[in-house]
Amino acid sequence: MASEVVCLVAGGVGGQRYLEDVDPLRAFRSVDDAADVAAGMVGSGARLQDVWRHAVVQLLDDYESVRRHDGLVAAQAMWAVQPRRSGDRRVDAAFAALGEYLARRDGWPAPAWVRDPELEAVPWWFVTALRGLHPRALVESPLSFRKRGVFITNGALKRA
Repeated sequence: MASEVVCLVAGGVGGQRYLEDVDPLRAFRSVDDAADVAAGMVGSGARLQDVWRHAVVQLLDDYESVRRHDGLVAAQAMWAVQPRRSGDRRVDAAFAALGEYLARRDGWPAPAWVRDPELEAVPWWFVTALRGLHPRALVESPLSFRKRGVFITNGALKRA
């Protein structure tokens, strides 16, 4: 059975660009899979909020699915190999922050690559575009995100 392939679109009115063909049924098997999608989006000029949603948050969803269905060892293995660079330090920092966050939360050792000092958001990245939420994100961001200059609100990592 063939799966339908959809195109993500970014840009404003009249300025839409196709970013990348994405198979909606394909799950990320590793952080590198997510970084590959992020690199394609960054290279196509996608908004960082869209990269967050389609790469970082999707990786979190896929990690949770693997953890539930295949166990913690399989979920941890998704983070074993350092991912390729996305082309934006803020996105790379977010992947490292998420890896460290999940390791601490779920009780497995964080991979060595997350300690790379280059994996820091420059400039700082407030994931929400709503400036009124930036002070809240400064306070609510988990340590693994905050120390890398990636700021999120409490709900950013909550999944249904």
